[in-house]
Amino acid sequence: VQLQASGGGSVQPGGSLRLSCAVSGSNSGLESYVIGWFRQAPGKEREKVACFRSDFSGSIEYADSVKGRFTISKDNAERTVYLQMNNVKPEDTAVYYCAADLVVRVVALGGYGSGCSNEMAYWGQGTQVTVSS
Repeated sequence: VQLQASGGGSVQPGGSLRLSCAVSGSNSGLESYVIGWFRQAPGKEREKVACFRSDFSGSIEYADSVKGRFTISKDNAERTVYLQMNNVKPEDTAVYYCAADLVVRVVALGGYGSGCSNEMAYWGQGTQVTVSS
């Protein structure tokens, strides 16, 4: 499975960006995967930003720092996951990564309904987001 992240760039505070993550190399649809976005700022640990969980409804979890500003979505037909970033702040500056793992593996490791973790099997290459005036 290959993940290709794109859409990063420079944006002013209060602006918007949309990141994309194209999934390829698998015959399984996106519904077979737990998939989400992480970010890592210089000198900081990688943190989970948004994620589709492993439950049947595909419920979503967000980091508290992005709730109300970021929205994760996916297009199963296009095999692409998006992160819409609105009202961005300088502290959103980071390299953003998409990550995925099979639902069956995530559930086996963390139980039904568990979400993204640093132990995800597949990672994209990262896309830089810089928020500054």
